[in-house]
Amino acid sequence: MASRARYLVFFQYVGTLFSGVMAIKRPEQRFGVQNLLEKAAERLRSITPVKFHISSRTDAGVHALENSAHLDVQRLTGRPPFSPDILTSALNRHLEHPDIRVVRSFRVPDDFHARFEATSRTYLYRVVTGCSLDTLSVFDQNLCWALRTEHLDVAAMQEAARHLQGTHNFQAFRSVSENNWQNPVKTLLRVSVVPGPASPFTHPQLRRKLQFWDIEFESKSFLYKQVRRMTASLVAVGLGLLTPSQVKEKLESQDPQSGPALLVAPARGLFLKSVHYAGLDWSPGKDWYNRPSVSRGCSPGDVPEGPGL
Repeated sequence: MASRARYLVFFQYVGTLFSGVMAIKRPEQRFGVQNLLEKAAERLRSITPVKFHISSRTDAGVHALENSAHLDVQRLTGRPPFSPDILTSALNRHLEHPDIRVVRSFRVPDDFHARFEATSRTYLYRVVTGCSLDTLSVFDQNLCWALRTEHLDVAAMQEAARHLQGTHNFQAFRSVSENNWQNPVKTLLRVSVVPGPASPFTHPQLRRKLQFWDIEFESKSFLYKQVRRMTASLVAVGLGLLTPSQVKEKLESQDPQSGPALLVAPARGLFLKSVHYAGLDWSPGKDWYNRPSVSRGCSPGDVPEGPGL
């Protein structure tokens, strides 16, 4: 009997040229990251086609330092399953786009689900002050949101962020165009606004003028465009266009069209930073993930990410 093995795969990508992470049925001009991952997996010669079950959706232009998926590979009778290291190497060798890279693979139980067993996801949004997009280094232009202002009221942004942290109905921060079938009650485990590392690509004459800021959100699940809308509101507070109390009022309104403007931060500054699984050991040589004896991160009825954050 042919042997089937399930793997948990972590991968990263620069999202600028992709329509998002999810596959597109007819990728004539643009395509999803999943299209290219599954095309590379065709070279594994699995008896059944390999499908990547993506844990966390990202929209066009959004990047990932670490996304994840599970997949099944069924080899011919008598051939042992690929080791996780060999699977990682084989996928990278056959990937046809330089902006995608498989980072690491793990063997997982046959009933493991990358999406439903993730305990949380962390998103990072990069903002830079002191320049416009056309004066920013070409290497950073698609990796952050450039603001002309030289000053953000970070203390006010942090105060506004505290209003968002915890369990709330985030209806006011979902996409206006989104259908209302997804539960808007989410728990933000962490929201932070901190100075970010300087870019090594910044021209020496601009280094004293530019300041990078990292805005991070961690939750088990997010609504569609929730992260980008929360980011835009926090930046508006930093610019003095909103007050922290107005962000609280917007949250409590549960109205996506409330507030002075329908603020959405550009996709280019957003990164899926990490997807967390309870008990996963990243130590060298640890290539098998045995789930802890706890309940799964969520059930199929609780969609754990917004398609295009």
